[in-house]
Amino acid sequence: MSVLRAGGLLVYPTETLYALGALALDAAAADRVRAAKGRADDKPLPLIAADRDQARQLCAEWPEEAARLAARFWPGPLTLVLPAAPRVPSEVTAGGGTVAVRVPGRALPRSLCAAAGPLVSTSANRAGEPPATQCADAVAAVGAAVALALDGGTCAGAPSTIVELGRGGPRFHREGAIARAVVLAALG
Repeated sequence: MSVLRAGGLLVYPTETLYALGALALDAAAADRVRAAKGRADDKPLPLIAADRDQARQLCAEWPEEAARLAARFWPGPLTLVLPAAPRVPSEVTAGGGTVAVRVPGRALPRSLCAAAGPLVSTSANRAGEPPATQCADAVAAVGAAVALALDGGTCAGAPSTIVELGRGGPRFHREGAIARAVVLAALG
């Protein structure tokens, strides 16, 4: 936790891929994540949380659809895009006013969030390169910028499904580990 509290970056496994992260509410650390990955300034950084309550604190609104999907798919590979709470730095949201958040299925990242707070959770690879399913590949891609890498073995490889909730119904940004039809069925 001291690495995170000092503004350091880490590589850690989720159930989907290896992630590059830092404390989500530390604007300078978010900038370091963006630089390490080579992520464009106009692309938001996704976040993870320890549980639904921590995730809700990152959102300015929590509609019934979010509650329903969180109850059905969290912990797990579903990322919800909702209006960001004012405390979420613009370095995370890329000035877009929304936040992408999920509660991961793997216990290790949830434990990190429980101890230190929500984390940035972008794939641990350089922008445009394949995501890492092995710690060694993540370290090879972004390791020069990180203070710590946690090896959790092989990750599944399918990214999380990303769905934005708001006016006009759900909008899918990416179909990943959970099929679009399954998400829509859960919404009724």
